[in-house]
Amino acid sequence: KWFGHEPERWAEFQKRYRAELDANQEAVAQLRGLLRDGKVTLLYGAHDEAHNNAVALAGYLENRS
Repeated sequence: KWFGHEPERWAEFQKRYRAELDANQEAVAQLRGLLRDGKVTLLYGAHDEAHNNAVALAGYLENRS
């Protein structure tokens, strides 16, 4: 809720989101397992295609492979 899809908060949102993912490695491991099995589609409900949780999650997964 803090982010509110405000682009000026994007960098801080990504930092906070990565910290949440780092703290929930069981869920991240499940997602990585799905990725090993094939293509995964990340969905989001925001109007902004560049600043949303799916973009942040994809970046997290790409940078921590």
